[in-house]
Amino acid sequence: MPTEPIRRAPRRFPLHWLGILPFAIFATLFLILPTMRIVLGAFQTPDGGFTLQNMLDLNTDSIRAAYWTSIKLSFYTAALGCAVGFAMAAAVVFGGLPKGVRSPLLTFSGVASNFAGVPLAFAFIATIGPVGLITVWLRTEFGINLRAYGFNLLSFWGLVITYLFFQIPLMILIITPALDGLKREWREAAAVLGATGVQYWRMVALPILFPSILGTFALLFANAFGAVATAFALTGPQLNIVPIKLFAQIRGDVLGNPNLGYALAFGMILITAGANLLYIWLRVRSERWLK
Repeated sequence: MPTEPIRRAPRRFPLHWLGILPFAIFATLFLILPTMRIVLGAFQTPDGGFTLQNMLDLNTDSIRAAYWTSIKLSFYTAALGCAVGFAMAAAVVFGGLPKGVRSPLLTFSGVASNFAGVPLAFAFIATIGPVGLITVWLRTEFGINLRAYGFNLLSFWGLVITYLFFQIPLMILIITPALDGLKREWREAAAVLGATGVQYWRMVALPILFPSILGTFALLFANAFGAVATAFALTGPQLNIVPIKLFAQIRGDVLGNPNLGYALAFGMILITAGANLLYIWLRVRSERWLK
């Protein structure tokens, strides 16, 4: 008897992929395509030809100084953010503070870690700026002139203090789950073996947490390196950092060179991408330890 041909079911589009379709469109339009444009523009002349001159032009005193200043700014804010944020998170998790403190702290950290740009700069200028609320109060009530002591918010260290407003909360958000992952049995075992609290942290807890701490440091470094709105709103063009120099090149004034701006942005992409890849790698290692 003749057999009937096997009918194949028509292929259907997997509907479960529709859930990430908006994210894919958003990432393509506002992340992937602009990044590709920056990479291509870094190696193009104004008329569209290929050139390496834009990359060679990065090797100037002004641009090298801008990169070095940005690296120092990112390093200091990442280091201070890690130190202070770790201490605050450890105090909440292990310090015996009331349980009601943890939830408000994490809620505030979630808000503050995303509070940046012009509103953050205005808040600090209105608070501790040259005529800020606290600055004037200290001068009129206690005779303390912060400017006489060398403090200037519109400077490198003033920008460091401002960046810590979102760097410390970000550290708290990331390191708190890692601290929660430390098992109580490890501390009890160390105590049974005669280890003190300092020895436990030095020989058990910190080696386990080190990948998380170093990874978070890399993330905070990348976070500060790419910030531009806060720095420009606070100090203007007087502070020589890469984001401000990049803004000056691409805004279209007479001295602007968009292709040099693309090269500056390409350098920033390489640095921040390296820091983020280091964070991802260390985070995977730390999660493996905590399991």
